[in-house]
Amino acid sequence: MRKINSKISSEHKIIVVDDERGILDSLSVIIKRLGYQYTGVNNPLEAIERIKREDFDLLILDFLMEPLLGDEVVKEIRKFNRDLYILLLTGYKDLAPPLKTIKTLDIQGYCEKTDNFDQLILLIESAIKTISQRKTIKVFKDGLKKILDSVPKIYQLQSVSEILENILGEVMFFVKCTNAFIMVDNFTTEGSKEKSIFKGVGTYDVNLEKFMKMLEPSFMESIGYARASKECIRTNEGIILPLIDDSMKTLGIIYLEINHPFNKIELLKIFAAQVATSINNIYLHSLVSIKNDELDRTYNELQKRYLDAIQVLRLAVDAKDVYTRGHSDRVAYYAVKIGKSFNLKEEELQKLKAAGIFHDIGKIGIADDILFKTDKLSDAEYDEIKKHPIKGAHILSAVSMFKDIIPLVKHHHERIDGRGYPYGIKGDEIPFLARIVSVADAFDAMTSDRQYRSKLNIDEAKKQLLLNSGTQFDSNVVNNFIALLEDFDEMQKEIEHTYNTNQFLEKENA
Repeated sequence: MRKINSKISSEHKIIVVDDERGILDSLSVIIKRLGYQYTGVNNPLEAIERIKREDFDLLILDFLMEPLLGDEVVKEIRKFNRDLYILLLTGYKDLAPPLKTIKTLDIQGYCEKTDNFDQLILLIESAIKTISQRKTIKVFKDGLKKILDSVPKIYQLQSVSEILENILGEVMFFVKCTNAFIMVDNFTTEGSKEKSIFKGVGTYDVNLEKFMKMLEPSFMESIGYARASKECIRTNEGIILPLIDDSMKTLGIIYLEINHPFNKIELLKIFAAQVATSINNIYLHSLVSIKNDELDRTYNELQKRYLDAIQVLRLAVDAKDVYTRGHSDRVAYYAVKIGKSFNLKEEELQKLKAAGIFHDIGKIGIADDILFKTDKLSDAEYDEIKKHPIKGAHILSAVSMFKDIIPLVKHHHERIDGRGYPYGIKGDEIPFLARIVSVADAFDAMTSDRQYRSKLNIDEAKKQLLLNSGTQFDSNVVNNFIALLEDFDEMQKEIEHTYNTNQFLEKENA
């Protein structure tokens, strides 16, 4: 513990000025034992010159000295240094300067010399705490000034690329990092749809295709969590800053790769708020100098690359386990069929298709030894499995284009009776489309071979759906699906044709 304290405190520098060599030697031992840097000087004139040349945090000063008394030394020091913390020592109480002089010279502490240094040690420790607080305040004050100085630059109306580059340049200079990127997912212009834009610097100064390949599932999950929670998230490599506007809407994120200690999160939040305001400011001024074709190209390319990245992850989940291969495609097919039986609009059917495809995307973050276990899972392992809907939701939350299907992915394992997971909601609390995905998912799981059991035949699967209707599943969804399953053989032919076609296209694209 003493070594740790020494390491933490060693940044503080203390200078002791006393014409008694014995006092200097004693204080040298005490101050070094406390873990602080020590400098001893027995000549007050030399001490003044040292303080002019070097930075010290604390001065411990004897009062009775030749050729200058302590108060005269302080007068000289205060001419060029008003911040130095000073403790005054005296061995003769009656000869000490009056209280008025101590206040006028801004001397922060006074102590009589004795053989017992306990009081002085307490004063030193108290002084160091005060000095540390002063430094923290100064850091925040200087940091805030830098942020405010940068505000005019990020508020200027420029092209999208220039705006994002200025934002990254200012914040990277502040945190002293070289790799960063910014994604703005809800960027709008007058008369246009939402746009998603991206800018990277350093390692991330790459084209969109390469950038999307750099997004690991766990990283995408962290981005999604930062957006959803509206909180700064620290990863092993850096910091994810959500951009929150005045209405508490998440506009996007800034990622800063920081590989050194950093404790100015609150200042970064202030900067992020200014960035979000500047983005809204651009919208309010109709984005005068932004080229719409640049936005369209960036948006379309980013959307395509992100869809490609998610598709790769989905296929990776299928590839991990031969028993679940094609499961997501079939769930999407069944879910759309059920949706059509309820005469849902095309927009809702598209949500069902996307949710069916991506409902198990969170399993990419589940360890293989749990995912592929053939015997009974332990409680801890089952708890880990139950996290996959939330993990999937966080991955899809990384950008806004999937915001409408996130509730379906998050709640597809909830039950009507409230005994499902991850939140245990029930009945109408579960989104209707999620209830459809739940039935489609369960049916395909029952009619597919798995490591731990053989598939059920169609009649047994229908019995299980009816048996759990009203408890696990929505009764209306089950009834509609049971009616659809009268044409199960035709449905299987459609699925086989569609799935084989998709496999062919994937091989061709590869």
